Amino acid sequence: QVQLVESGGGLVQAGGSLTLSCAASGSILSVNVMGWYRQASGKQRELVAHITSGGITNYADSVKGRFTLSRDNAKNAKNTVYLQMNSLKPEDTAVYLCNAVVSTLYDPNLDAWGQGTLVTVSS
Repeated sequence: QVQLVESGGGLVQAGGSLTLSCAASGSILSVNVMGWYRQASGKQRELVAHITSGGITNYADSVKGRFTLSRDNAKNAKNTVYLQMNSLKPEDTAVYLCNAVVSTLYDPNLDAWGQGTLVTVSS
């Protein structure tokens, strides 16, 4: 029905940068909220950042000023978001999962998840 395809994870040294991207496709009428969560080993999943259909972004306190979430507003890529991660720290190491709450013909608030991409920050 709805697929989220992520890319951009990898290994980076502390202080470095990475950009994650996530593209949603399928039977989507509209995207209500889209963004990223992360889950470090042995820890609970936490919100990193998300953006609403109105363009309002929300960030976890731990990433404010370092991460920027943006949305591709081009007509053929409007269901794509990018997470620019700067000044990365070892504590940012986690599996990053794309999430989207979308409206479809059968569900006005379908919660979709990507498969996750690993970000490893070495000290």
